[in-house]
Amino acid sequence: MRFRPCIDIHNGKVKQIVGGSLLDRGDYAEDNFVSEKSGDYYAGLYRDAGLKGGHVILLNPPSSKYYPMDVHQACLALDAYPEGLQIGGGMNAENAGFFLEQGASHVIVTSFVFKEGRINRENLSAMERAVGKEHIVLDLSCRKRDGAYYIVTDRWQKFTDVVLNEETLDRLAGHCSEFLIHAVDVEGKAAGIEEELAALLGSWDGIPVTYAGGIGSFEDLRKLKALGRDKVDVTIGSALDLFGGKMEFAKVLEVIRE
Repeated sequence: MRFRPCIDIHNGKVKQIVGGSLLDRGDYAEDNFVSEKSGDYYAGLYRDAGLKGGHVILLNPPSSKYYPMDVHQACLALDAYPEGLQIGGGMNAENAGFFLEQGASHVIVTSFVFKEGRINRENLSAMERAVGKEHIVLDLSCRKRDGAYYIVTDRWQKFTDVVLNEETLDRLAGHCSEFLIHAVDVEGKAAGIEEELAALLGSWDGIPVTYAGGIGSFEDLRKLKALGRDKVDVTIGSALDLFGGKMEFAKVLEVIRE
C-alpha cells in the first residue's frame, strides 16, 4: 500500500466535499473544508514528503465559469511538483496533452471514456493515441445499486451500465497504467470504507489501483490495508489534518509503512 495524496479543486478553491452532494447545477457541493491555501502549497508538501502519484481533481465541469479558476489552481500545483501529480476532471483527447505539458504525470479520465452509459471504445482509443496508455489513469469511481457497484460519470452524478467487477478490471487494464476508484456513497463522510469494494480490489491482480472514500480513522486505514491485501493504494481527504480532519499526515505515512 502507498499513500496517494489529493488536491481537490472546486469553484477555484482547494476543498474537501461530500462526494455524493456534487451538482453541476449552480456549481453546488456540500463543503467539508475550504482551504485558504493554493494548490502549490499542498503540492510542495507532497513533494517534500516524497509522495508520488497523488491526484489533482477539477470538480467543476468545463462549462462552469469556475473551470478556468480550477485549471489555474491545478497548474500552480503541477508547476510546484512536475511529474509528481496526476490530474483529472474534464480530461479528453484534445486537452490531455496540455496538462501533461504543464507537468502532470498522468491524466485521469472518466466521462470521456464512459459515454451515454457505456464504454466508448472510440474515445478510449483516441485518448491512447493522444497521450499513450502509460499516461492514462481510468477513474472507475462507483456507487452501489441493486447489489452491485456501477461506474458513475459526470462528477459522479450519472450511472453507467458498466458494473465494476474483476471482468471489467481485466477488460480495461490493457488501456491504462492505473485505476483510481472513489467509493462515492461514502466519499467525504469519514464514516468507514466500503468493505465489499475494498475486498474486491484486493482480490484482483493487475495494474495499480488507488481506493478513496470513507476513511475516517487509523482503524479504517488498517482495515483497508487488510482487505486490500496491502496492495491497494489509498487516498485520504476530509479526515486528514491538512484538510481540517483528525488524522495526522505524518502518522498516516507511518501506519502505511508498517
